[in-house]
Amino acid sequence: MLRALHISHYILIDSLDIEFPEGLIIITGQTGAGKSILMGALSLLTGAKADAAVISEGADNCVVEGEFRTDDPAVRAILEENGAEWEEGSLLVRRVIHRSGRSRSFVNDCPVQVGVLSALASRLVDIHSQHQNLVLSDPAFQREVLDLFAGDGETLDASRAGWRRLLSLRSERRTIREQLERLDAERDYNEARYKRLEDAKLREGELEELEAEQTRLANAEEIKETLSAVGGMLSPSDGEWPGLVATLKEASRLLSRSETFIPEARELASRLDAARIELDDISSELDRLDAAVDVSPQRLETVEDRMGLLYDLLKKYNCSTEGELIASRDALSSLLYDSTAMEERAEALDGEIAQAERKLEELHAALHRARTEAAPKLAARLEERLRFLELERSVFEVAVDPAQPGENGADAVRFLFSASGKNPVDAARCASGGELSRMMLSLKSLLASLTEMPTMVFDEIDSGVSGSAADKMGSMICTMGDRMQVFAITHLPQVAAKGQAHFLVSKDASGEGGSTIKKLSPEERVFEIARMLSGAVVSEEAVANARRLLTDR
Repeated sequence: MLRALHISHYILIDSLDIEFPEGLIIITGQTGAGKSILMGALSLLTGAKADAAVISEGADNCVVEGEFRTDDPAVRAILEENGAEWEEGSLLVRRVIHRSGRSRSFVNDCPVQVGVLSALASRLVDIHSQHQNLVLSDPAFQREVLDLFAGDGETLDASRAGWRRLLSLRSERRTIREQLERLDAERDYNEARYKRLEDAKLREGELEELEAEQTRLANAEEIKETLSAVGGMLSPSDGEWPGLVATLKEASRLLSRSETFIPEARELASRLDAARIELDDISSELDRLDAAVDVSPQRLETVEDRMGLLYDLLKKYNCSTEGELIASRDALSSLLYDSTAMEERAEALDGEIAQAERKLEELHAALHRARTEAAPKLAARLEERLRFLELERSVFEVAVDPAQPGENGADAVRFLFSASGKNPVDAARCASGGELSRMMLSLKSLLASLTEMPTMVFDEIDSGVSGSAADKMGSMICTMGDRMQVFAITHLPQVAAKGQAHFLVSKDASGEGGSTIKKLSPEERVFEIARMLSGAVVSEEAVANARRLLTDR
């Protein structure tokens, strides 16, 4: 139940702190006093769309806060799932709207997404606005009412889950079939691309090796000339001069002859021998390199042809290395030769889809049986309520027709109504405003008993009704208040006289145009109902009539 409501800077409400009891709560006030504004503020706590226009002039933000009490384990599960604390069934729900239009939501001072408020509201409060009678024309609403009455919630949940699974399987199969068709259409092209890469006998690092070899081959003659010249300096072959190696050998021999006279000469001779040996080794290496350099135009042509092929493949396949070319080749191989796995998966999906369709058909059949069995019972219960509300000749029927299969089954539900008892047709189209009001109240009273909703708000559900019919609507609302908390915003004195708690919404006495609400004392309640009976001037007869209405409730 809603224990208290705290509002600041919401449209005409500058500041409001009000506590509510259990049972039926009557809210009245003159037109424009702010009764529906109060309900608009409450709707923000149910996740309604936020708009900066609701902020009072001169304020930076508006705050709406509601204190609820519930023992519903589903509410606790929602809180735990969204990181909000469970405080032994006490809920403090707060919504803050800023001038920017941005809003923030809190539950027990923990920030939450606004969707959490909607989820909680479905377990805490049902607000019937002045325009909600229009939902009677909504096929989804009609089906939901019948399903709730039929008690087929588990089957309906299974149907929705089965439908989602079927759609997922169909989507996967469609994707695989499209891939297979695309592969088949591109097979010749992909085979040609794959064959060219496969025939290239690709090897990582080959291009770098070829580039080095091409450089050597292109400069082979110059390299050989250089190597030969350097080798000739070290060990000439023509004998015209001794060369560095022979010269160092002779120098070492001469120093060795002087070591008897100059001891240091021995070390110098040894160093000359070491240099000679190193130069001799260098000379041998130069000979080896010279012999290894191949002056071959044919090999150069072969290398450059191979390089040209690799460069062309890199460009054609938009790759930068041989490794990427190899990866492209392997990917094409997978496309060409791994389609078998996709074909096998497609065949498996066909079987899974057929099984899911059979299961869904069974669920849809079960839903149809439950709906067709519940439809006349629902119609009878609603018809009974309508006749209590002085539509004595009314006929109400619930039709269950075949429809395109979907997540909610394969049925279309229609509410049919006739106030005269003849030829019932679409309820929302044939009923007058007063008849729609009585029809919605009948539905709401029935749904309240089925859903065990702790709090229900009626914003002028009695619109278009007067006299004894209004009195009976008040009695029906009062009966609902015996087992739940009910707020009834009304202009009818017959309804306002019901229940124990009566709140009056009025303009602020300061004259600044604000709205305020207060709980009426028994005597204040008499005069408020008298005002509703007689208008601006409250007569003694109206007061007496008001006292009689309160006594007879």
